[in-house]
Amino acid sequence: MRRLTPNGLARAAVRFKPASFAGTFVALMMAALIVSACGILLETGARASVPAQRYARAPVVVAADQYARLVTGSGDSRSESANPLPDTARVDTALAGEAARVPGVAAAVPDFEFPVRLGEGALTGHGWGSHAFTGTALTSGAAPRAGEVVLDAAAAHAAKAGVGDTVALETAAGRADFRVSGLAGAGPGDAAGRATGWFADVQSPVLAGHPGKADAIAVLAKDGASPADSTAVAAGVRKALAGTGAEVRTGEGRGAVENHGLAYAKETLTGLGGSFGSIAALVAVFTMSGTVALSVGQRAREFALLRAVGATPRQIRRAVASEALLVAPLAGAVGCLPGIGLAHWWFAQLKDRGAVPDAVDLRVSWIPLVVAIGTGLLTALVAGWAAGRRPARIKPGRALAEASVERLRPGVIRTVLGLGALVGGGFFTVFAARSAGDDAANAALGVVMLFMLAVALLGPLVARLCAALAGLALDVHGAAPAALAAANSRTNARRLASAITPIVLAMAFASTLAFMHTSESHAAAGQLRAGVTADHIVTHPAGLPADAVGRAARAPGVDAAVGLLDTQVLVPVGSGGDRWLQGSSVQGVTGSGAQLAQVQDLDVRSGGLDRLGPGRIAIDRTLAMSAKVEVGDRLPMYLPDGTRTSPEIIAVYGRGLGLAAVTMDRASLTGHVTSNFATTLLVRGADAKALVPLGTVTDASGYAVEETADRALNAWANYTMAGVLGGFAAIAAVNTLVMTVLDRRRELGMLRLVGATRRQVMDMLRWEGLLVAVAGVVLGTAIAAATLFPMVRGLTGETPYVPPLAYGSFAAVAVGLALLAVTLPARGALRAREG
Repeated sequence: MRRLTPNGLARAAVRFKPASFAGTFVALMMAALIVSACGILLETGARASVPAQRYARAPVVVAADQYARLVTGSGDSRSESANPLPDTARVDTALAGEAARVPGVAAAVPDFEFPVRLGEGALTGHGWGSHAFTGTALTSGAAPRAGEVVLDAAAAHAAKAGVGDTVALETAAGRADFRVSGLAGAGPGDAAGRATGWFADVQSPVLAGHPGKADAIAVLAKDGASPADSTAVAAGVRKALAGTGAEVRTGEGRGAVENHGLAYAKETLTGLGGSFGSIAALVAVFTMSGTVALSVGQRAREFALLRAVGATPRQIRRAVASEALLVAPLAGAVGCLPGIGLAHWWFAQLKDRGAVPDAVDLRVSWIPLVVAIGTGLLTALVAGWAAGRRPARIKPGRALAEASVERLRPGVIRTVLGLGALVGGGFFTVFAARSAGDDAANAALGVVMLFMLAVALLGPLVARLCAALAGLALDVHGAAPAALAAANSRTNARRLASAITPIVLAMAFASTLAFMHTSESHAAAGQLRAGVTADHIVTHPAGLPADAVGRAARAPGVDAAVGLLDTQVLVPVGSGGDRWLQGSSVQGVTGSGAQLAQVQDLDVRSGGLDRLGPGRIAIDRTLAMSAKVEVGDRLPMYLPDGTRTSPEIIAVYGRGLGLAAVTMDRASLTGHVTSNFATTLLVRGADAKALVPLGTVTDASGYAVEETADRALNAWANYTMAGVLGGFAAIAAVNTLVMTVLDRRRELGMLRLVGATRRQVMDMLRWEGLLVAVAGVVLGTAIAAATLFPMVRGLTGETPYVPPLAYGSFAAVAVGLALLAVTLPARGALRAREG
């Protein structure tokens, strides 16, 4: 540790060169900010839990595994991936009897939750047995028997019914009249703010549409049971249900059973903190390394003097390492404070948008903060060592000569690695262009990262090329400041490269993230507009009546009426050992394939919809390419509740992004979804007034606008990531430019001494700033284009859609920041020397 103790030379360097170290401090601070924020989200996702509310009085809960699991490989290469199910997986109600026989168990109660239509409204249905653990209590009347229902105050008010009255309710079993046997007050375990009805336990599975199945089984211990007794009950239930596939949950694990949003929240948070955090960390390392290298390079003359007066290579290396120890920990600690604030803001935004349940809390511990500080310190040490390697080992006699003139040739290792990254980026570009779906997206990520690495490693060569090309244009301009700017850029390529790289980062990542979403949304909206050929679209917040299709078909003038139930399935995609589960949207069709063709144009590429029915589906071409299947093959998939099936593919179509990736008959989804009510009704012909009793009626254009608005909600994540990464890189670019200008105060003073006017000096710097900005924008745009074209082509089959105003604003911000970053410090430097 003594070797890394800050020595007097390092402290003096920080004291007498504050501008250089201020830039390094800012870069390390910003890196700690973004790494700590992503780390906090990652830790929250890994440790997220929700307290049990509905099952708070049940110490043990039995439920099905709510994840679909895909095993790939074998032996040492065997791996298992788990994805949250789109809907609820259920357990056999018969398991309640097995659990009830365990010693210490007072009761094992199957629990049901299902939607019920009440006129134009909706209520939540439960089995009456749940009152044993939720605290629901009758206020009047009696418990329900078959054909009866108990209502809470809100449901009774909506139905305008009391004890003894009859209400018409619609469930998965159809429309039926129920006698109101009693009224009840919701207990602590019931969800607040929802109208609720309780039905007989023997009838509830059928009404829910899942005969013989329950959402979960609440196991109640006998009165007076201690925590040890509850533990023994849990062990006994596990033993009794071994081999059934059911999971036994206790403690916080019960909360995950009642709140299925937790699994998706964990996936979202770990995706943001892990996947995006990894990219952000790499960007941070890029910018930190460049800034630290620039700071060390700016002091080449000081190191040369030290070598000339007898400093040893070891002393130079110790000085650089000690400087990192002085600056990095403090900068990291300061950066973690706004990083915590950014994590809180990000987390709150996710909650507001429903991506994270309200009961989940943000977890802030020392782990991500230490990782952020340690990442900055390690990067500073490595970058400082790499940049100080040559000043430390050069012979004293050549030190001053080397310091006064920039090396024209970069290092061999750096050049080889840069060319390798360039070739790798080109390879991934070709691979992405020949792939589809997530394969294309994953390959495109390699494109942007490798090209960015190539720019960072080959920076001096790239900068010299940019300076040469820009110099031709600036020489044509003829003005002395422009010519001087061109000459400076050609002879100081390393300085130019350090300023260009952050702008390239900002432009490449911001453009990729933002325009990936605009491209996907534009393609989806176009497919939706072209794909919906129905004259009228009917929707209802509570879902459409079970007989909506029949009632619409009987309306005068109707040529075709098709009901759609929207949900999701999980499909294994990829090949070999590199396979994963991909969530794919599904439309369950009530009607024949011929009728569907009258209200939707799926753009069928091969096969036909005539045979659509049980065990036969149609899929989007992108999904077909990702899953490596075609017409006639069977597509393995997990239905919404995790049930495995392998239907035959009868058609492949081209408008799955705007409509649905999978089209199947509605009957195949029966018993596998929580809500059996159709989502949408498409009608060809008739007058819209005849359909008003069924729900809200709109035409195809209005429906497309509503669907596009829903998709726009998902844009927030992409734009936020683009803002975080682009903003971080933009600040790094400004920081680097300010460092380079402040380091040139002696040069600017000499220009004034030899006769250059203040305006000429400022014009020269503006031309240099413009060159840096334009080069960064062009290179960043090229990298974004190389990423977007294969990615968007693979995901949508179309070319990227780049709104001119959005791209123009990105470029304008880059140019404006570059000009401000050179103008403001230059004015201060000139004013100080002239004063």
